[in-house]
Amino acid sequence: MYALLLGIFLMLLKYLAIEPVANWSWWWVLSPFAVAVAWWAWADATGYTKRKAMEKMDQRKQDRINRNKEALGMKARRPR
Repeated sequence: MYALLLGIFLMLLKYLAIEPVANWSWWWVLSPFAVAVAWWAWADATGYTKRKAMEKMDQRKQDRINRNKEALGMKARRPR
């Protein structure tokens, strides 16, 4: 995500002809987009994206269980 934001920022600086980016080659300005594509390809290929989504879903589920137990007056189980 940071590479994508950097690419957009550099492209805007190049388009508005703000120094020193205005003198740079377009290859350097657009290179953060290539890095972002490589990152997303790696993250999807290794399962990183899916694993992070599952961790987030599991945490939301555990928070909901703990909140319901507290509402019933029961002690929430400590994480293992």
